[in-house]
Amino acid sequence: MRAGPFRSPSPLPGFGLSFGIAMAGLSIVILLPLGALLGRGLAIGPVELLDMVNSRRIRAALGLSFRAALIASLFNLAFGLALAWVLVRYRFWGRRLIDAAVDLPFALPTAVAGIALTALYAPTGPFGHALAPLGIEIAYSEAGIWLALIFIGLPFVVRTVQPVIEEIDREAEEVSATLGAGRLYTLRRVVLPTLTPALMTGFALALARSVGEYGSVIFIAGNLPFRTEIAPLLIVIRLEEYNHDAAAAIGIAMLMISFAVLLTLNTIQFWSRRRIGLG
Repeated sequence: MRAGPFRSPSPLPGFGLSFGIAMAGLSIVILLPLGALLGRGLAIGPVELLDMVNSRRIRAALGLSFRAALIASLFNLAFGLALAWVLVRYRFWGRRLIDAAVDLPFALPTAVAGIALTALYAPTGPFGHALAPLGIEIAYSEAGIWLALIFIGLPFVVRTVQPVIEEIDREAEEVSATLGAGRLYTLRRVVLPTLTPALMTGFALALARSVGEYGSVIFIAGNLPFRTEIAPLLIVIRLEEYNHDAAAAIGIAMLMISFAVLLTLNTIQFWSRRRIGLG
């Protein structure tokens, strides 16, 4: 019997059973909670929902959350690529220790990270005290939010790009150098096109993680309305006030913006994969 398009040989059980298990898990973990949130929005009504989201405080919190997440993710995109390249291409004392330290934000509770960063960069901390005479304020400012989001987002870029760097054939770089290309040209035309899909994936993961971050930010941000108050904190505040409709409105706004951003990034990633022949 000829295998159909959905019945290709696989070590997993049949397509029907595998698909059913996958969809059941997806529904329980993702689709049902999102459906409940959107259902709450429909119950509120589009006009009331828009009025809630359009308040100055919510707009400020949403703008800060997405702006800080974007800045931190862009930094992690560049620094994570450099760190992954060093860990893969060079052998030096302490490399394994640094490689293991990259995963610490995965294992460390975010609240602990926030407390540690605040202790270091507060005006009374060692780093904050040293930066104060220069007029640089990290804790209780937007810069502190950037720092916390960089900390929790860096591993996503490094761990996504690292395996791809390991698979890059060095002969292509050597051929490029033999033909007279400089290092910058080789990086731009030989290395980066291969790494672009992985970089976009790592960037998207870091961005998605940063937008919803709460624990590591609230300690170092200062949580001042219109200045350092992030959207997840405002959701918690509204829930503590038993204003569930306002909390749902903020959540729906974050969901819609995040979906649009991730859809754009996935489109760019798909185009880059097609461009280098991986699609």
